[in-house]
Amino acid sequence: MIEDGKIFIGASRNPDDSINKPEYLDLRFGNRHGLVTGATGTGKTVTLQVLAEGFSRAGVPVFAADIKGDLSGIAAKGEPKDFLTTRAEQIGFTDYEFDQFPVIFWDLFGEKGHRVRTTVAEMGPLLLARLMDASEPQEGVINIAFKIADQAGLPLLDLKDFTSLLNYMGENATALSTQYGLISKASVGSIQRALLVLEQQGAEHFFGEPALKISDIMRTSNNGYGQISVLAADKLMMNPRLYATFLLWLLSELFEELPEVGDPAKPKLVFFFDEAHLLFNDAPKVLVERVEQVVRLIRSKGVGVYFVTQNPLDVPETVLAQLGNRVQHALRAYSPREQKAVKTAADTFRPNPAFDCAAVITNLGTGEALVSTLEAKGAPSIVERTLIRPPSGRVGPLTDSERQQVMDKSPVLGVYDEDVDRESAFEMLAARARKAAEAEAAKRAQEEAAEQPGTPSGWSLPGFGSDDNQSRGQSRGRSSGYQRETVVEAAMKSVARTVATQVGRALVRGILGSLKR
Repeated sequence: MIEDGKIFIGASRNPDDSINKPEYLDLRFGNRHGLVTGATGTGKTVTLQVLAEGFSRAGVPVFAADIKGDLSGIAAKGEPKDFLTTRAEQIGFTDYEFDQFPVIFWDLFGEKGHRVRTTVAEMGPLLLARLMDASEPQEGVINIAFKIADQAGLPLLDLKDFTSLLNYMGENATALSTQYGLISKASVGSIQRALLVLEQQGAEHFFGEPALKISDIMRTSNNGYGQISVLAADKLMMNPRLYATFLLWLLSELFEELPEVGDPAKPKLVFFFDEAHLLFNDAPKVLVERVEQVVRLIRSKGVGVYFVTQNPLDVPETVLAQLGNRVQHALRAYSPREQKAVKTAADTFRPNPAFDCAAVITNLGTGEALVSTLEAKGAPSIVERTLIRPPSGRVGPLTDSERQQVMDKSPVLGVYDEDVDRESAFEMLAARARKAAEAEAAKRAQEEAAEQPGTPSGWSLPGFGSDDNQSRGQSRGRSSGYQRETVVEAAMKSVARTVATQVGRALVRGILGSLKR
C-alpha cells in the first residue's frame, strides 16, 4: 500500500464499514500546509507521528514540538502490540513493518535535548513585544531600542544586553526623545519589569549564543531519512507565550533564510506547530496578519507548516484558508461553541455524498479521522472517513537512558551545549561609560589645576583684594555653578556620535522583525 512520492495515511471506509481505498498525502503538495484537529484523546499525536515518519522516510527533515513526551518514541523501533497489528489488519496494511527514525532532541532548558537559543537581535522587536505582551507605547520604545542598537552597532545577544540598553534609554529619555520620538520613562520601567518576569519564567535560557543554525534542523541521515528535530516542550508549556513565540521565531527564520524554490517534488522541511491556538490567543491584529503572510509565502521556500490543535476555530480564517491537507479527528458538540466548530470543520471539506460530514465528526472513534488532501492539480480530494495507519516507531515515550543514548550520537553533539558570552551591548556600554568617566575626570582635573592661585603679584585691582583665602573663595564661587556630566550622559553622547556615523549601516529586518542575513 506504500507508494513512491506519497505518504500512506490510512484507509478510508465505506458506509458499511468495509475498506474503500488507501489514502495518501502527495509529497508534491506537502508544502501546501495542513491542519490536524480533534478533541483530547482522539489520536492527534499518533497522526502527527505517522505524518512525521512518512516525511522522514521520504528524505524530508521534520521539526515538531513534543508537548507530552510521547513523540520521543519515534526514535525507537516500534514493538508488536495488539492494537497496532489489529489496526494494520483492519486496513489491509500487509507490508506493515516496524522502524526507527533519526532524531535530534532539542530543549530550551538543556535538560532533555541540546540547548536551542537565539539572540535578542535576531528575534526582533515585533516578536519580543509579543513575548512581553507589550502595550502600544511599550512596543514603540522597544522598536526605538532596536533602532539605536542596530544603528550604533550594539549587539543585543541576551537579556542583560537589552536591560543595559533600556537603562541607558531611561537615563537619557529626554535627549533621545528629540531624535527618535517620545520615550516615556514609565514605559521603559514597565518593560524592565516585564523582563524580570520573563527571566523568572526561564526566558533567559532562550537568549544567547551559540544561536541555532537553520541548517541543523534541515539534515538528512546516512540512510537518506530526513532528520526529525523534536523539541521537548513539556516544561516550556508552563510559559505558553514563550512556546508560541519561539516557534513563530523559528518559522520567521526559515522564511528569511531559505531561498525560493517554487513547487519542489517534495518539501525541504515540514514544520509541525502543536497547540497552535497558543499562537493566536489574544494576538494583536498586526501579528496575525504577519503570520498569514508568512504562511502564504513560505510555501514557495519549500516549507510545509502543519497546525495541530483541538478546535478548527483556534486558527483564524485567513490562515485556515491556506491549509490544503486536513485531518479531522472527533470533536465534541456539547456547547454552542463546540457545535459551531463542528459545522465549521464540516463546511471546510469537499463534501462526500456518501455521508453527512457534520454528523460523522462527532461519532469518529479513536484513531479515526476525516481526511482530505490535495491531489491532481492541487484540488482538495473528496473527504473520506479514514482509519489512520499504525506508526512504525514506538508509540509512547523513550526512557531517560534511551534519550541520552540518542543525544550522545547526535550530529550536533557539543555544538550548542555550552554558553558563549562574547562582547556585546552590555560590555560595550559599560566600556564607553568608563572611558567617558575617565575623560571627564581628566578634564575636571585640568580645570581645577588652571584655577589654582599663582604667586602674589604685590598689587591688586580695586575691590578684589589679594589674599589667598579670597582668591580661593572666588574660585569656589566661580566653580559652584558647574554641573558635572554624569557617566551615563557621557556614554549617551558617545553612543549618539556612533549612531550619527553609522546610520548608513543600519540592519535590515524582515516581515516578523527577524534579521535578514
